[in-house]
Amino acid sequence: MKPMNWQERLITFYLYICKHYQNHLWAYSQRMSNYADLSFSDEEVITLYLFGVIDKNREIKKMYDYADRHLHGWFPRLPSYTAYVQRLNKVADVFAPLLELIQQEQADKNQNTVWLMDSFSVALAQQGHRFKARVAKELADTEYCSTKKLYYYGVRVHIVGRRQAGTLPSPEYIGITGASHHDGKIFDQIQPELVDNELYGDKAYQRPDAKEVKEIQNLTVLTPVKKQKGQKYLEPQDQWLSAAISRVLQPIETLFGGIEEKTGIECASKVRSYNGLMVHVFDKLAAAMFFWNFLRVSS
Repeated sequence: MKPMNWQERLITFYLYICKHYQNHLWAYSQRMSNYADLSFSDEEVITLYLFGVIDKNREIKKMYDYADRHLHGWFPRLPSYTAYVQRLNKVADVFAPLLELIQQEQADKNQNTVWLMDSFSVALAQQGHRFKARVAKELADTEYCSTKKLYYYGVRVHIVGRRQAGTLPSPEYIGITGASHHDGKIFDQIQPELVDNELYGDKAYQRPDAKEVKEIQNLTVLTPVKKQKGQKYLEPQDQWLSAAISRVLQPIETLFGGIEEKTGIECASKVRSYNGLMVHVFDKLAAAMFFWNFLRVSS
């Protein structure tokens, strides 16, 4: 199949956004005054940002500068940079329901579901800089990331994905919490939605009431085996079980790696507000999911 060129990708983004924005996404956009200049539409604001993310222009300023230099024929009413940022913040609440729409359209209706659950960090500031960070303090806080071996100020993105044979898992539940929120507590909140299936997670999701959850919800929670206090080595059967569970979890780790490679979501050092953080997280997730669901097949 012939790969999409950049013009076809841009048109695909724009038509999809127009269709869903005019149907109901407009309701999530902030109201403007009667005298607001809407010659540059909300649909164009959203399309330009999504396209910029996929085109690896990850900072808003670079994204805007590229559009100003090369895309004026496509966006003849492009406002000033300051006006564009203001407009982008006003549509910040659109990206979460947009992401939900993208995933609903690609959802597998098969009820025999295996869930994969994990989280990744989004850092607003790292190491010593975290002490001075005050951005998005309504949500963000400080935590240590054992994977990257650093302290950071930011948030965590939690994803429960539907396992799919031979490809990446399809995210079904996505949430953002402060960086210090424990994965196990987040699982407690989403657990009632996950019934009659299996869920795989890392050691953070290990539950003392796993048998009770199995009896009440018919949900089998599988995690790598933790060593007991004072235990130096796992028993051979526990080592085998842990390795098998880790292999099942590999696709969601690959998904996270793909999102980061495509969008740079884990670094939010340029974000300056709560709305900016919401745009950063949900727009980048929406762009990545749109790419995999609608553009990757042809590219």
